[in-house]
Amino acid sequence: MKKKRSFKQWIKSRDGQQVLVMFAFMVVPLLLLFVFTYLPFGKMFGFSFYNMKYVGARKFVGLKNYIKVFQRDDCFGALKLSLYYMLGSVVQLALALYLATVLSFKVKGGNIFKGFMFFPFLINGIAIGFIFKFFYTRGFVFDTVLQWCGFQLDNLPYWLKDQRVNNFSLVGTSVWRYFGQNMVLFIGAIMSVDSELYEAAMLDGANRFQQFKYIIMPSIKTIITLNVILSITGSLSAFEPPYVITDGANGTGTYFIVMHEIAHTQQKVGLASAMAIVLLMIIFFVTIMQKLFFKYVFRNAEDEDPRAAVRRQKAIARSIKKQERKSALGGK
Repeated sequence: MKKKRSFKQWIKSRDGQQVLVMFAFMVVPLLLLFVFTYLPFGKMFGFSFYNMKYVGARKFVGLKNYIKVFQRDDCFGALKLSLYYMLGSVVQLALALYLATVLSFKVKGGNIFKGFMFFPFLINGIAIGFIFKFFYTRGFVFDTVLQWCGFQLDNLPYWLKDQRVNNFSLVGTSVWRYFGQNMVLFIGAIMSVDSELYEAAMLDGANRFQQFKYIIMPSIKTIITLNVILSITGSLSAFEPPYVITDGANGTGTYFIVMHEIAHTQQKVGLASAMAIVLLMIIFFVTIMQKLFFKYVFRNAEDEDPRAAVRRQKAIARSIKKQERKSALGGK
């Protein structure tokens, strides 16, 4: 008969220590997540129903703050600027995917090129903002380079003041910073593809574009979906480039810039909280639509993958048999 142990003895035993460690690893992260994420979010959701400042009395206004978000041009209208960043994210992903496909194969100096492309992502966003603030300033770096190429300074626009081009200039800053991160993620996914698939495709006479379309794209669809989601959500919440470079002036104030001004300058905490909730709902909606889009876009590829793999294996087997027959005839 096993002797019954007290709770103190059980805690000191090996079994008790294992349970205690598992409990600690489970409870501590959940507690931190609740305290620093879900509890502040719940407070912010409650603030969105009040007309309030950081200090002072609160007045319950119900859904009026949410109605103001859609009525005020400086609130909901600022979301239109997200279209510039979404367009930039398309260019960013296309460029990252192209370079990742090229660098996934043996290229001279490929590792050095990867490091140069990924380096901007490691720089602090505020520092990048100050770099490009001087880069785009009239008569500075960008204008000087264009003058070397034959352009006249008087014919060049003010890159940060002219509303026809200033948002494109800021989007270029974001593309320069983040496409290296997307490229590294794509490279990791492409390098995980089985090399035998490329060999089988080459035996079938597939060129590089066909290999990319029928092997690489279906194999890395999860990473493509992830990068698209990150890029689109980042477009909706763009903050650092317009805040540091232009301070939201001359029509560059994004949704986050306006929300920052309403919350911290005007101290309309309730309205700013409602803006944050509206943005969260928009991000949820866009994410769901992206998932549905990619589900139907890659549906045929998912259905054909097993059959394509079987055909490739058969092609490899046929080529091996032909080589064995040739070697047998040559031996005779």
